Amino acid sequence: MSYESNPILDKLPVHLRQFIKPQDYSDYTAINQAVWRYVMRKNVDYLSKVAHKSYLDGLNKTGISIDDIPNMYGMNRILQEIGWAAVAVDGFIPPSAFMEFQAYNVLVIASDIRQLEHIEYTPAPDIIHEGAGHAPIIANPEYAEYLRRFGEIGCKAISSAKDYELYEAVRHLSIIKEAHGTPQNEINVAEKLIEDLQQNMGEPSEIALIRNLHWWTVEYGLIGTVDNPKIYGAGLLSSIGESAWCMTDDVKKIPYSIEAAHTSFDITKPQPQLFVTPDFAFLSQVLEEFANTMALRKGGLSGIKKLINSKDLGTIELSTGIQISGNFEQVIEFENKPVYFQTKGKTALSYREKELVGHSTKHHAQGFGSPIGKLKGINLAIEDMSPRDLKAYNIFEGQTIHLEFEGGIKVQGEIITGTRNLRGEIILITFDNCTVTYGDTILFTPDFGLYHMAIGENIASAFNGPADLASFDLITHKVTNTTIKPTKNDKSILLEQYYQQIREFREGKNTTISRNKVFQEVKHNFPKDWLLSVELYELAKSNNDVEFASEILAHLEKVKQNNPSVGRLIDDGLVLVNQSLVI
Repeated sequence: MSYESNPILDKLPVHLRQFIKPQDYSDYTAINQAVWRYVMRKNVDYLSKVAHKSYLDGLNKTGISIDDIPNMYGMNRILQEIGWAAVAVDGFIPPSAFMEFQAYNVLVIASDIRQLEHIEYTPAPDIIHEGAGHAPIIANPEYAEYLRRFGEIGCKAISSAKDYELYEAVRHLSIIKEAHGTPQNEINVAEKLIEDLQQNMGEPSEIALIRNLHWWTVEYGLIGTVDNPKIYGAGLLSSIGESAWCMTDDVKKIPYSIEAAHTSFDITKPQPQLFVTPDFAFLSQVLEEFANTMALRKGGLSGIKKLINSKDLGTIELSTGIQISGNFEQVIEFENKPVYFQTKGKTALSYREKELVGHSTKHHAQGFGSPIGKLKGINLAIEDMSPRDLKAYNIFEGQTIHLEFEGGIKVQGEIITGTRNLRGEIILITFDNCTVTYGDTILFTPDFGLYHMAIGENIASAFNGPADLASFDLITHKVTNTTIKPTKNDKSILLEQYYQQIREFREGKNTTISRNKVFQEVKHNFPKDWLLSVELYELAKSNNDVEFASEILAHLEKVKQNNPSVGRLIDDGLVLVNQSLVI
């Protein structure tokens, strides 16, 4: 096992565990730690004024330190007290998997951390975004339940084949934008691909719509009133640039509603508008409103058509509760209702998310088809027939019968047995020597073996994934590319050593370090670096070393002149020091 488990993580299904990677804490350099500390100090100073009150409370409850990148194992020991856990992953994972983790009360944390060059914002998920953004707010019980429920509903959302293509393109862009030294033309090509994909997605899938809801709430949500909003979205809580930008009048504030599901977003740019929910309870209200539009609750012809278009593993549940899981290939319709469906390849039958004995993918390796609906000329559905009704229509063991369904599906064969659900309704009838036809089309012949006919008047539900997770081998995760680690050389290693020395001095682990010597080395050998000089200034001020502090300030002014883009970052760092914050 690549991670330290606990009772919450023990409940994770095997197919989710394939995404988990170990958090090797020793991989974090002193520069990484300095980046974390700078962002957290600045965030806590600013967000204490503009974030929802749950943020600061949550930092304490979840054990997230201002000075140190969180250790996942330490976080888990604290998160467990509020019924949650955290796991490390490599960057973006498929949206359905991300949401399914949430359904199990597990926070997914990309364990990499942004480089100093991208300290304000990175399109790639990182531990600042996940750990400092998501984790604190889940300490709020109302929000935590919304997140869990969102995951539970979201992982059932049906995708389209184009969704995965877009996910791969976004993942690739986030990796190369964060990677040091990626040529601009390569980034341009990746951004153009995403733009082209987004413009040619066709009718948005359920996963695309619910992903929009996730973005405008969990990632970029505001709470309160349009005139006086507070921040709770992790994307804003973890971005020192956008958390300030979002509070200006340049960003339009819109009352949150289900319309957010139809508002797309661009991960590469600051958001032009944001949605404001009055409270966390309202988030759950809109989520349920959206769930009512999903095939999960509507079923029917449109539901199974969504599964066919997805070209992915999905499930339909008939009105008797029998569930058919597989890749749906065909539906025959009559008067805008499905009257026959067909899967291809491995298929499993279940009831209440538990596979029926004798109906695994081994038994239905070539697919499964069945009529749906009422028998022609009989107003009573088979599932509603009492034993006396079934006897009257010769639907019982040992009888060779001819059944014709509304819509023209005909089934002829000898009934071998029937399977009932917990309410005593027939959910499956097994035939021998059976032929199934639709007009001149033969759908099943006796050569295929026993015919199992699912019973149900209609499709009550259709959703992504299998009914019983154990029915299919879901260990199929193949990442086409992984996050790119910075290439180290003698010079970068030396700079890391200087950062480490100053970190150890501040923590009292090694007070023999000459801060002045480190400063002179940095000034002459790393003239573009600014963060270590800010940390040295902090130490000089705390030691009341006025002359040393002035020398550092003069150097930082030169850095700002030579690289104006870091000017505000330097100024903000100096303001924090001068305020003498006690954190």
